[in-house]
Amino acid sequence: MEDTSAYGEFPLRAFLGMEVAEDSPGHSTASLEVADQHLNPNGVVHGAVLFALVDTAMGSAAMSVLPEGEYATSVDLQLRFVRPASAGRLTAAVEVLKKGRTVLHLEGRVEDSDGRLVATAAGTFTTFSV
Repeated sequence: MEDTSAYGEFPLRAFLGMEVAEDSPGHSTASLEVADQHLNPNGVVHGAVLFALVDTAMGSAAMSVLPEGEYATSVDLQLRFVRPASAGRLTAAVEVLKKGRTVLHLEGRVEDSDGRLVATAAGTFTTFSV
């Protein structure tokens, strides 16, 4: 996947090897190729890696619908694990469900390289200016 997000690079994203793409305003994907650094002691992807993948995709989707100079940050993010993943590519696809004046509601799914559902997510973000 080509990295097309205006969301920007940050150290955790680089460390985890995430690629982010804005498919259209309000829709983003984040993906990574599972490596040893992503695995927990049981040999499956650590839940925090999935959380970071979804949070990054949601941040990108949220930023894609905001005017320049406005930013978004997560307030609440719920992740429901459906099945473990231990190899291949994981992709989080998210969309903004509703953008209010200062709050955005998003949902997403994480799938493995075979298209199997790994996790579902719901998030709330708030907007701010710097």
